[in-house]
Order: sequence, then structure tokens, then C-alpha cells
Amino acid sequence: MTIAALCRCSIVLIVLCMLSACGSFAPSAARSATTQPTGSTKTYGDLVVGFAQIGAESEWRTANTRSLQETANRLGVELKFADGQQQQEKQIQAIRSFIAQRVDVIGISPVVETGWDAVFTEVQQAGIPLILLDRHASVPDSLFSAFIGSDFVQQGRYACQEMVKLLNSQGNIVVLEGTIGSAPTIDRRAGFDECLRDYPQIHVLDRQSGDFIRARGKEVMKALLATHGTRIDALFAQNDDMALGAIEAIEEYGSKPGVDIKIVSIDAVRSAFEAMIAGKLNATIECDPLLGPPFFDTALKLVNNQPIHKWVKSADNIYRQDTASQELPKRQY
Repeated sequence: MTIAALCRCSIVLIVLCMLSACGSFAPSAARSATTQPTGSTKTYGDLVVGFAQIGAESEWRTANTRSLQETANRLGVELKFADGQQQQEKQIQAIRSFIAQRVDVIGISPVVETGWDAVFTEVQQAGIPLILLDRHASVPDSLFSAFIGSDFVQQGRYACQEMVKLLNSQGNIVVLEGTIGSAPTIDRRAGFDECLRDYPQIHVLDRQSGDFIRARGKEVMKALLATHGTRIDALFAQNDDMALGAIEAIEEYGSKPGVDIKIVSIDAVRSAFEAMIAGKLNATIECDPLLGPPFFDTALKLVNNQPIHKWVKSADNIYRQDTASQELPKRQY
């Protein structure tokens, strides 16, 4: 073969190799066009977030919703908000709608702990980060990216410790619990009962669900008073709204809330401080509802593949009658 012929063959081989390389690169280039370019970083203004809220069952929940909406507005995040109206089915429908809309991140406060595996798996298969806010779900850790909220078990322990002090380690109590099957109901009971085992002279006469709702708290407390009457020395309400409803029932019964019946609750909403100042509530354990800032901070980190904490824990405090008037002006909700 002549030198000229060899040169022509080499050129042909080079061209074929170039064509082959382009053919293998084209699909990769097409895929990258539908995803975030390498090295780019999303801002809050780029985020589209879907959030499935439980509903508006309490003053705490209203403050929580307001925190999410106001923070989204301030940061420029597009927030698609769904009210579950206390129904798991509605929350599941909302999540599936968010998947169909291809939002960047999905958040949810699960109304109950169980029954989420299937829809959370759908979120995972869609490649969308999932954040649990305020309430846990009984699912494998792999099915959600982060949990943001309080330690409910510790809140139960704190409530027990306050009750022990108020009763001098002996007496009869009744308990108003939250929504049956919900994370705070389960965990607050666990923490409260764990602590109470060390105080055998304190007896739980009865415990009933008030669904975290003020009107239900009043209704159930009326029934408890009708059954147990003056045997009740104290009440542990798993949230402030139920405690406030119970205070009305105790007054209508003819007893003095906070005096004849000691009361400890959880949330530390504004109305609870007002009740403590009036001497009708003895103590409240804080459960911070202002979770908008850590929620969107975590969401932005997730879409940018930045490291996050699996549990972004809220700091909770204990508030009592003697400091309520000084603390109330500092409260943001």
C-alpha cells in the first residue's frame, strides 16, 4: 500500500471514531438538558415546594401554617399548600398531586403515624426529597429525607416532672390525649408514663382522646368530671387547646382550675400564657410551631445536594405561672 493510501485510511478511521464518540455522547447531553446543570446552585426563588398540612385543629397548628406561608412569601419560594382537614386520605391525595406536578420538595405533617409506606415509596421513586414536619411517621428512615420538630417523648417527661412537683408526688390525675395513632399522642404518653413509674403514689384515674381540639377537650373533661368528680387532683392535657377547653368545663363544674385541679399542658401558645397569668393553668411545655425557616433551609439544601441533619430538633422550654407575665410579651405566637 502506498503512503497516500495509508493516509487516506487513517483519515477515514479518525472520522469514524469521531462519529462513534458523538453517537455515544448525544443521549447523555440530552439527559443533562432536563436536569440541573453541573455546578449550578438553586436559590429560594427557584424552589417549588408542596406541603400537606394536617388541618387547623388548634392554635398551635394555625401558627405553624402561618410560619410556613409567611416564610415562603419572604424567601420567594413557590409554596403549594394543601389542607388535609384531619383526614389521611386527603393528605395522600395531596402528595400524589405534588408528585404529578413535579415539585422540588414535598413536606408533610402526618395526621397519624401509620399507613404511609405506599405513598412515600411513590415519592421516593419520583426522586423527590420528602421532609416530615412536626410529626413522625412509622416508616423506614430511607423513605424520608429529614424530620423537623420536637422530641415528644421528652415533652411527656417534662410534663410529668411538673405534675410531680405540683402534687408533691401523690394524687389522682386524668389525661386528655390527642388524636389516636398520632406521633405526639403516642410519644407524649410514653414519656409521661415512663417518668410516672417512679412515683407510685400518683395514679392515672382515666385517659381519653380530645383530638387536640378545644371543644373536644371541654366535652371530654365534662365526662371525666361526671365520672370521677372531686377525686381528680390534676389534669395532664397533651396540648394547650384541650387544656383551655377543660378549664371551661372545670369552672362550669364549680371547681377552680389551677387550684382545685392542677393543670399541665403542652404547646406554650399565647392563650396558655394568659391562662397561667389568670391562675387557671399551672405549667405549659413549649412545642415550637415556627418551623418555616428550618423547613425551607433544609429543602434548599436537599435540592442542592448539600449535607443536612436527619433530625432538625426544636428547642423546647418549660413555662410556669410565676414567670408567665414576663414571658408573654416575648412570645411570637
